[in-house]
This record gives sequence, structure tokens and C-alpha cells, in this order.
Amino acid sequence: MRVVLQRSKEAKVTVDGEITGQITKGLVLLVGVTHEDTVEDAAYLADKIVNLRIFEDENGKMNLSLLSAGGDILSVSQFTLYGDCANGRRPSFINAARPEHAIQIYDTFNQLLRDKGVKVETGIFGAMMDVQLINDGPVTLIVESKK
Repeated sequence: MRVVLQRSKEAKVTVDGEITGQITKGLVLLVGVTHEDTVEDAAYLADKIVNLRIFEDENGKMNLSLLSAGGDILSVSQFTLYGDCANGRRPSFINAARPEHAIQIYDTFNQLLRDKGVKVETGIFGAMMDVQLINDGPVTLIVESKK
């Protein structure tokens, strides 16, 4: 799994003009799944993400996790994270999981985040989505389940 994580002040995702997920302070996660990803990959990333110390403490240092600082998650499925642009001018998405596998891992990942006590809002898997956010910092990281 591959997640682009952005610390945000506020964010929302809309589908066909309707808001499907919206948060204030927290994290926006763009979530990509590949063929061999498992529940263990989802569990590893859920634990890693909620415990990453990327929120500022009273001294302005990034010492607080999402769990300790408080905040929500907006999780958006993003198969294009596994786009390969190495050859030619058109990305290849052969490394992106098939939808029937990807949705199972994505839904499991979101539930694991919820099980850790975090409010999780989402887009709609497979839909054309508009994502808006105010990036806080900006802080943007890439987190992967496999090295």
C-alpha cells in the first residue's frame, strides 16, 4: 500500500456536487493499493499513520501524533498512486490492484483507523472525485507498507 498523507486545516471531497466526506483539523490520505497488499499491510499503515508525530506541540515542534493532537481523517482511494511513468508519455497502471481487491483492502484500512478511535470520512471508491484541502504547514509525506 502507498499513502500520500497531508496534514490539513480543513478538507472535503465531493462527488457529482455532493459532499461525501469533510473534516477540519486532521489528515487527508490518498490511498493506493497494489495486487499483493493484504490486511497486514492495512493494519501496519493504520497504526503508523495515527501514531506519526507530525503535529506541533506547545513549543512548535512536530512531537504529537493524530491520536494525541486530536483530529480526523479524510481517506480518498487513489489508484493512480501506482501509475508508472517510466516509459513513454502515458502512465501504466498495471501495478494498481484490481477494483475488487482494492476496495476490500481500502475498506479494511478505513475500519482499522476507526477502530483506533479516529473519525474517518471518505470519498466514494471508483468515483470521479473533487478533493479540496487547506494543507497545514504544508506537511506532506509518503508512507508505504513495503520497503
